[in-house]
Amino acid sequence: MSALSQCVDDCRQCAGLFRLGRDVEAALSMVDVFDEAQRLLSTAPRDIQLEWTQVLTQMLACQERQDWLGLADFMEYELVDLLESVQL
Repeated sequence: MSALSQCVDDCRQCAGLFRLGRDVEAALSMVDVFDEAQRLLSTAPRDIQLEWTQVLTQMLACQERQDWLGLADFMEYELVDLLESVQL
């Protein structure tokens, strides 16, 4: 399994934890997911890096508000789509 597909799987698993109300466990996993996403997206085209910055900002805002379902949605859909766009 490639690092990119592993990161996508980790995003989905982390989002699932947030949806189940396991926010402490999910938040710990989220740090690793964000680190790996940053590493993978650091060599992407500039427009994708800018989109990553926007998505990350929105996810951190959700975390600050303790909007776990919103954060799960961003991780499972927006972040996964962004990662998969690099793969194309």
